[in-house]
Amino acid sequence: MNTIRVVWGTATGPTEMASYDAALAEANVHNYNLVPVSSVIPADAEVEAVGDAPDLGPAGERLTVVEAKATVAGPGRASAGLAWSPSEEGPGLFYEAGGETGTEDIRGRVLEGLSTGQELRDWTFESTHHEVVTAPAEPGMYTSAVVLAVFGDSDSLF
Repeated sequence: MNTIRVVWGTATGPTEMASYDAALAEANVHNYNLVPVSSVIPADAEVEAVGDAPDLGPAGERLTVVEAKATVAGPGRASAGLAWSPSEEGPGLFYEAGGETGTEDIRGRVLEGLSTGQELRDWTFESTHHEVVTAPAEPGMYTSAVVLAVFGDSDSLF
């Protein structure tokens, strides 16, 4: 079985990129080149919510992800969330959202999006899971929130 790990982080920094990089560091995926994909879980995958990623390979390699993210200039709040559901047939779905809003709004968006995506497919879905993170953005600073589904280990760009 292949593993998809759900990881998350929040961080503050003096620039948008600094806060985003620090949020990725909190999730332990900051040393990889992230390659986003759409939101279908392969049939041979198991999804685990782990918080921060283990060592996934050498720095600089490619890492396939589904990513929810938000970066906010303070004052404000950055929130990101990811919902997922496997199906009895094997494949499943992710749904992601992020913005300058609170936890409940993001939770509602990811669960509603996931439900809508489920209606588009002729699969019997099992349990639904979600992870949402939020953090305040102080005046004069940037805050980022990220939740990522990380597909397996990294691989070489070459």
